[in-house]
Amino acid sequence: MMVMMMMAMVTMMVVMMVVMVTVTVMVVTMMLLLMVSMPTTRAPPGAPEAPPCANRSCAPHDLVLLGFAHVPALRPLLAALFLAMFLLTLLGNALIVLLSALDPALRAPMYFFLCHLALLEICFSLDIVPRLLVTLLRPGRGVSPAGCALQLLLVLSCVTSKCFLLTAMAWDRHVAICRPLRYCALVSPRFCRLLAATCWLAGVLVSLVFTIWLFSFPFCGPHGIRHFFCDIAPLLSLVCGDTSVFEASVLAATVLVIMVPFCLIATSYSKILAPVLCVPSATGPRKAPSTCASHLMVVVLFYGTTGVIRLRPKASYSPESKQVVSLSYTLVTPMLNPLIYSLWNKEVKAALGRVCVQRRGTRTP
Repeated sequence: MMVMMMMAMVTMMVVMMVVMVTVTVMVVTMMLLLMVSMPTTRAPPGAPEAPPCANRSCAPHDLVLLGFAHVPALRPLLAALFLAMFLLTLLGNALIVLLSALDPALRAPMYFFLCHLALLEICFSLDIVPRLLVTLLRPGRGVSPAGCALQLLLVLSCVTSKCFLLTAMAWDRHVAICRPLRYCALVSPRFCRLLAATCWLAGVLVSLVFTIWLFSFPFCGPHGIRHFFCDIAPLLSLVCGDTSVFEASVLAATVLVIMVPFCLIATSYSKILAPVLCVPSATGPRKAPSTCASHLMVVVLFYGTTGVIRLRPKASYSPESKQVVSLSYTLVTPMLNPLIYSLWNKEVKAALGRVCVQRRGTRTP
């Protein structure tokens, strides 16, 4: 028992060191990018701007991602850093999915939603990072309008589904703590599957509407997108025509998708903490933090970074600074989510130990 406890402590220390080193490197990289966010060389006034596809092999109607074009010297370093974060994201979230499938103790509704969250992070990373690496290592490579529309569709779908899925997880914790006697009746496996499918389907429908609407506008001028992935704001700068109705609809949908779920999550946790803190026992106040701290930290990370980008007016930040902030919810948050759940959740750590012991026992003669 002591050996297992020491191994668990050593594992936690190693994981915490990896997280601290990764976050430190990411913070330093963001500071460097912010320091050089203004391009050092610009064309003189009145001079024609060079087209994104100059001296490049891309079709005339292709779009070109200009992510981190203002820091060409840092592109190899950024590519190596982003590749390492991408591999950690895939490894951590795939581990969550495998543990949920292999360990019977992780068949509760909370871990069912956690498994879907991990799958969502994998899809999100696979949509963003490969194209980002191509942009860094082969700048100027064209992207077809269909490929850009597909990436935008997946980005909007993953962000929307994640907002709804985090709300479903908060509701699950609210019922488990505030209504424990009715938990099995309210949170049935069938209802959980229906709720998860609704989250995925709602994200697809919302993203499909705005993607088709945006790409129905004509694009004119240089087809350079000053971002590292196809997003609504940089694409709007290429549109020729009146987009006021579209922008108002996007703002309304953003408030509904981000702020309404956030208010529901805040309401759920306020109802969770109020009765638990009033319990006159030593274990009562600790019950909620032990089961909800990991989810609450993920909510803060996601909404704190996504809200800055989605709810901030376009004229209040430069495209370069927006790229730096976008790294938070496209790379950092998906990488940290499985680490947060493995460090803060005792059931996940126990399941990892049981699976490792079972695999080791099957190999011994």
